[in-house]
Amino acid sequence: MKYELVAGFETHIELATKTKIFCGCTTRFGGEPNSHCCPVCIGLPGTLPKLNRQAVRYAIMAGLATHGEIAKISKMDRKNYCYPDLPKAYQISQLYAPLSIGGYVELSNGRKIRLHHIHIEEDAGKLIHRHGDTYVDYNRGGVPLIEIVSEPDIRSIDEAREYVEKLQQVMRYIGISDCKMQEGSMRCDVNISVRPEGTEKLGTRTEIKNMNSINNIARAMEYEFERQVDLIESGGKVVQETLRYDDATNTTSPMRSKEDAHDYRYFRDPDLVTINVSREEVEEIRASLPELPADKCRRYIDELGIPEKDAQLLTKYRKISEYFDAAREGVKSPKTVSNFIIGQIFRRTETESDKEVFDVSVTPEQLNELVKLLDSGKIRNNLAKSTLEKMLDSGKGALEFISESDMGGLDEETMITLCRQAIEENKKAVEDYRGGKEKALKALLGNVMKNSRGKADAAAAEAKLKEMIG
Repeated sequence: MKYELVAGFETHIELATKTKIFCGCTTRFGGEPNSHCCPVCIGLPGTLPKLNRQAVRYAIMAGLATHGEIAKISKMDRKNYCYPDLPKAYQISQLYAPLSIGGYVELSNGRKIRLHHIHIEEDAGKLIHRHGDTYVDYNRGGVPLIEIVSEPDIRSIDEAREYVEKLQQVMRYIGISDCKMQEGSMRCDVNISVRPEGTEKLGTRTEIKNMNSINNIARAMEYEFERQVDLIESGGKVVQETLRYDDATNTTSPMRSKEDAHDYRYFRDPDLVTINVSREEVEEIRASLPELPADKCRRYIDELGIPEKDAQLLTKYRKISEYFDAAREGVKSPKTVSNFIIGQIFRRTETESDKEVFDVSVTPEQLNELVKLLDSGKIRNNLAKSTLEKMLDSGKGALEFISESDMGGLDEETMITLCRQAIEENKKAVEDYRGGKEKALKALLGNVMKNSRGKADAAAAEAKLKEMIG
């Protein structure tokens, strides 16, 4: 029997506010353990929380960017459980009236992964296990989070990977989080079940907690899918439970039985006011959102003639797309700008972290100037490429490396002289070309381009060589 994977995600994203959700402590990553804390975020008796308005605004932005409906009224609830990383013995969250309802994330295959809701809550502290002892660092406690809860719409590991990547991309674009999974600012709980292919009834689900790597999410899901299928086929039953994933052994293991909402004894937080979001404020926030990556990618393809794969690379990170938009201003062919970025500049920004920061020595205005020289016919493509390398090395503009004579082009007589020189210096290549080896012409053309310092028009030089060889 064939089985189908069914998965849904609960994705926790730390918001990029300067202070925590209910107090004035910094949200800065790192620092000495328990140095970013105060009586409010460590839950001392008598302290009162005060909701961070910016956290609410960021959550609204996330809801709008994922096509959700922003609730006019939302409320904060207490989620009660005892665990060392939660000093109050409850987490302030939202259950009954979350901030954003519905929405979706659209995948490249056209499927829409529906969202159930997005709610705001506070993060817990961090447990550190050393030599058999457990230590608690409350620096992270009280950092504002949004939790994005999807419906069980994911049907493959590839869809799961793309869903997380799309969420990460959108949240970075709108500027509400850096979504650095390695630092814990984006973490996923993966709910997974299996069912016979073609059936509608959902199987018993397990939840893999606190996944902080897309590759590990894929590996854990693959393992858990196979484990559940093997269990069912051997006559066993899947137990609803919470699992941890061990990347060293590529296995999951039980943490505790899976809780339902009633197990947490949720109730309205009496210390926090109702959140009332006006329609005017929602529309003001909607208008402030940048163009989303999917919309920008489609525009690059449809309006600028950028190939789809190139458009995806240009829109993966917001800083790259902003650089491209500035560099292509007023040029004849945006694709030329795209080629320079994806070719030469990307070779110097090898890692994904480099591309996310995209701190290159050549400004978009300098690249724009170089491309306009190319557009005007004052320089040839080879010279433009070699000039860009010098610009990237030095941070200087194109005219620092291109003289007036470089921009003069080649007259007919000089072109003939250079072609004749190439033929005389490469007699074997001439013989090979006459013998039917088309590639041999490239050696001759390379000689002309080298000796002309890139000033020769490659197409004109190739035509002249063919004419002279006969």
